[in-house]
Amino acid sequence: MEPGLVHTQQPPRRPWIVGVSGASGTPYAAAVLRGLLDAGESVDLVVSRASRLTLLDETGIAFRDAHWQDDLRTWLARGADGKPDTFTADVGDVRHWAAGDLAAGPSSGSYPVKGMLIVPASTASVAGVALGLSKDLLQRVASVTLKERRKLVVAVRETPLNGQTLRHLVTLDEAGAVVLPASPAFYAGATHIQDLVDFVAGRVLDAAGVPHSLYRRWEGKLGGSRGA
Repeated sequence: MEPGLVHTQQPPRRPWIVGVSGASGTPYAAAVLRGLLDAGESVDLVVSRASRLTLLDETGIAFRDAHWQDDLRTWLARGADGKPDTFTADVGDVRHWAAGDLAAGPSSGSYPVKGMLIVPASTASVAGVALGLSKDLLQRVASVTLKERRKLVVAVRETPLNGQTLRHLVTLDEAGAVVLPASPAFYAGATHIQDLVDFVAGRVLDAAGVPHSLYRRWEGKLGGSRGA
């Protein structure tokens, strides 16, 4: 090394894994992704095959492996009301892994990550993770997350819930996951569908310990949602 030169070693990249399953609620996933990126977090993205059909149905956006960056930008720019170009998001620190790639980096416990957020989580994905099936990369990464004792947040989006799914959710809770139903609240003063979506996304980020300003927090004052 030449005199006077200082070589600094960059810290290893430790992303959050965001898994998007086939449940309705792709705006929740988009809001969580924007929140992570706005907080300066790295993201590894796994979009299941079923979720691509849901995304196409709910937004008209086709998510394609060969064009995932362009498709992701279009998706994250869309508001929950369907209006395009509502948001801007820098996807430069997002890495995409195909749902069928069981040899992907996050499929191993030695791959450094902070944890995983499944948003939205279908009952099928909940069952697969609870039973340890690892039928696709999303389920495999969730199983790895649990065995490595990392944070796993499961934003289940289904109603009503039958006994079998409830038992699967209890299994996940007992394994250390945070079971977080996609249940919007109204005390934060929601006036738009985006407010309701952002509340759920904010609660997911709260569970992950990621700072954000997606919703107004309860401060113990009645009427706060009305500005009183």
